[in-house]
Amino acid sequence: MTKRLLLSLSLLVLAPLALWVTSSPDVAAEETWVEGTHYEVISPPVRTANPDKIELAEFFWYGCGHCYTFEPVVGQWKKTMAEDVDFRGSPAIWNNNMELHARAFYAAEALGVLDTMHPVIFQAMNVDGKRLGSEEEIAKLFAANGVSEEDFNKAFNSFGVSSQVRQANSRARAAKITGTPSLMVNGKYHISTRQAGSQANMLKVADYLIEKERTAKGS
Repeated sequence: MTKRLLLSLSLLVLAPLALWVTSSPDVAAEETWVEGTHYEVISPPVRTANPDKIELAEFFWYGCGHCYTFEPVVGQWKKTMAEDVDFRGSPAIWNNNMELHARAFYAAEALGVLDTMHPVIFQAMNVDGKRLGSEEEIAKLFAANGVSEEDFNKAFNSFGVSSQVRQANSRARAAKITGTPSLMVNGKYHISTRQAGSQANMLKVADYLIEKERTAKGS
């Protein structure tokens, strides 16, 4: 049998196989995000801050190593965020220490220093080994970054911050969050690292669901 004939026969055998592979559900699934597999529907939906925008909420904890590695990934994503999307950080609160850290987040936001303090707090807990287990310890961290102790204490213990902490706790419970980092799209969909498969995929699923919401709003 000649080489030319062997090549022709090989092409005849492989062509249907190639066609099957490219049309295989497994291959197609690489670009398809499925409810119940890659994300969950939240029922009833969680109220968002601005109904005119599509909200992406990130549930996190400063002491979570996975949240620490996710933060630069989220930072890059936010640079490409469309104008009809709002991003919201939402600290998870499962114990007293986490409540302290949630207060630190909202105090930094109230003081207008969140962009500075957000990475600083992550660094302190995940790299420098600080527990930040008391108001005094957190106050020292803020003071080291230019915030007076008096201003910090006022914000940390303010009614506004207390209210936001309660709302964050209610939001996470309503979304049935059990781990961090987690994402919530427009109060309707929950995305975990485990279901999405990776931190990068979490944002790919989020993009898919944001587009889904955008289409629904348009119709």
